[in-house]
Amino acid sequence: MAAVVVADVVGYSRMMEADESETLRALAEARETVVEPLVRECSGRIVKLLGDGLLLEFASAVRAVDCSIRIQRQMKEANSSLQDERRIVFRIGINLGDIVGQGEDIFGDGVNIAARLEQLAEPGGICLSGKVFDEIQGKITAPARELGAIKLKNIQNPVRAYAIDLSGPAAQVDLRTPPPNASREFTTIVVMPFANLSGRDDQRYFADGITEDIVTELSKHRDLSVVARSTAFAYKDQPANAAELGRKFGADVVVTGGIRLAGHHVRATVQLVDTYTGRQVFAERFDRPVEDIFAVQDEIVDAIVGRLFFNLPTVASTARSRNPTTSVSAYTSWLRAGDAWRNGDRAPTYA
Repeated sequence: MAAVVVADVVGYSRMMEADESETLRALAEARETVVEPLVRECSGRIVKLLGDGLLLEFASAVRAVDCSIRIQRQMKEANSSLQDERRIVFRIGINLGDIVGQGEDIFGDGVNIAARLEQLAEPGGICLSGKVFDEIQGKITAPARELGAIKLKNIQNPVRAYAIDLSGPAAQVDLRTPPPNASREFTTIVVMPFANLSGRDDQRYFADGITEDIVTELSKHRDLSVVARSTAFAYKDQPANAAELGRKFGADVVVTGGIRLAGHHVRATVQLVDTYTGRQVFAERFDRPVEDIFAVQDEIVDAIVGRLFFNLPTVASTARSRNPTTSVSAYTSWLRAGDAWRNGDRAPTYA
């Protein structure tokens, strides 16, 4: 789950035909002086450049909308002294949904819907999905106009859409955290890459693979919003305070841990940190023969969900699909292949 922003330049083809070199220079300047600094400031990530556009990823819908509003306002200011034909004007679409990460790139309906919404936005405007609108209520004061349920190209179900009104005063964004003793349930979670505690670099694939599987299983829980794997893995091996990192992602809780694979035995440690208080609210160790690695994954997911939603009597019956194999050697080979693919190895070897 991630907040996806798609931006595109209005009238790009016309501008390129009129003056190709000047258009490319102006677009590069807009990216370097406006877009990139604001994306970093709002804890987002530029996934890739799309010719005349951009694909951005945020862990928080609030930060995605805040960044987009600020981009449009700064671009309007930058364009104020330019002639119409030289202005770089963006349309922006924002969606909150499931994505699939492949290397540094992202795909899926979450991206497709954001791209369709961008086409609905007015020049210099922003179009949101209903999911994004629901998330920013009470947190961003910018007025929005409802566009209704719109049938988007190649999207099966109609999507509720809203247009942000940028004509009024600057939007106010409330990112304050609730009081430490406030009664609440965790809703947004980020799983940081589990540490490889085996002492061998050639076994890091195992820790990464376990982390990805835990993210996948947690994402299936209807009461949880899980920060995208690609966003969390961007901070792999970087020393950071878990609570501060969680707040940066807009998460309520951070999951950290480590995996030690020694011979025929696997040990996993898991900690949950409350981002609002900085306190560790849960810690557990799981020891199993390596043949029971799937059971370890089950126990970790059940323990996390149970701790986050301890007041829900149906936690134990949460439906989760199992891995398509019960063979540990096959599973290990699959993890190695995934690691080799992500790191660009064309001919991985298997032990």
